[in-house]
Amino acid sequence: MSTSADDAGLRIAVVGMGQRSAIARHVAEATAADPTLRARIVAVADVTDAGRERGRAEYPDALVAEHHRDLTGHVDAAIVTTPDWTHAGIAIDLLRAGIAVYLEKPLAITVEDADAVLNTAAETGTPLYVGHNFRHAAVVRLMRDIIDRGEIGEVKAVWCRHFVGNGGDYYFKDWHADRSKVNSLLLQKASHDLDVIHALGGGDTARVVGMGSLSVYGDVQDRRDRSGELMGDWFSFDNWPPLEQTGLNPVVDVEDVSMVMMTLDNGVQASYEQCHFTPDYWRNYTVIGTEGRLENIGDTGGGVVKVWNHRRGWDTAGDREYPVDGVEDGHADADLLTMTEFLRSVAFGEPTELSPLAARAAVAAGALATRSLRNGSVPIDVPPLPAGTIAHFTHPVTPATQTVVS
Repeated sequence: MSTSADDAGLRIAVVGMGQRSAIARHVAEATAADPTLRARIVAVADVTDAGRERGRAEYPDALVAEHHRDLTGHVDAAIVTTPDWTHAGIAIDLLRAGIAVYLEKPLAITVEDADAVLNTAAETGTPLYVGHNFRHAAVVRLMRDIIDRGEIGEVKAVWCRHFVGNGGDYYFKDWHADRSKVNSLLLQKASHDLDVIHALGGGDTARVVGMGSLSVYGDVQDRRDRSGELMGDWFSFDNWPPLEQTGLNPVVDVEDVSMVMMTLDNGVQASYEQCHFTPDYWRNYTVIGTEGRLENIGDTGGGVVKVWNHRRGWDTAGDREYPVDGVEDGHADADLLTMTEFLRSVAFGEPTELSPLAARAAVAAGALATRSLRNGSVPIDVPPLPAGTIAHFTHPVTPATQTVVS
């Protein structure tokens, strides 16, 4: 893709100046680390006065707009970090305008909307990237390396338990608690893990069953409207225990504990469990193959991945232990790798680790698991995408085939 007319680098916009917009700061970090990569934030768009003020403070030299449609002609690419229910509409508008899109996960909150985004990208040829940053987390890369080396044989089962200790603050005090805006936390929160399960299992969900309930936070009656606030305004480890939380969103109708069973299209069996009222906050994966199993203890720097590949009774030590590198808290390292991959794909046409097809697979698993759990836990099969859309994303993008924005 060519850059702007003055050849000063990719012109990037940030659409949505909320909590997650901080990922756009990695544009400067990525370009500073690679002299061949030139990109800069030149515009921000936000429908709220507060968001536009944050944009002016963060990027004082940037164009500040109210609507993403005002960006046409001013930018080559946009980083979309708006609330989940707006993702599909904004992405489709930008793709049709020829603006390359970095779309924060989840791709959409329904399978139908996810398919509409992918079909539009295929029709227009405009680059689309979905920010499943956890694919680049050190613990995930380590587990994939162990599997690729054949240390546990052929993968047959994947399990994940997600202890969302910060769930009350992260997801139940604003729009995340409202199913009309997120569908369920199997989209907003679990899309990371569902995507990783697919990556570790080597296939995508073909059939899914879900179970879950609103077990705790529905009983908390202290509610208030937090419009204009961000999560950092109320987050505290002192907000404990869960039933003593205050200031929950006026609408709380998403499940705070849920379970998913999946059959992948290659026959691998998988399960996922998510709980938003645990005291600790981390993910625990178990991958079982024909010659052993692996399991992570901790999911950031300082954690380990252990491998068992000899028979015995219970044993916490395992046969091998590999340290997890990376940051000791959060996912700033994965965010940087994700943003760098997006920028290089737009600037140079390089293929990406995560295809939008994989992002759609995560949405399908989460959205259909939600449909299942709210309808008696009936099994649901994942519908196929159009063949032309699959073909578009199956062939690597190269500079010769990339859409040109000038």
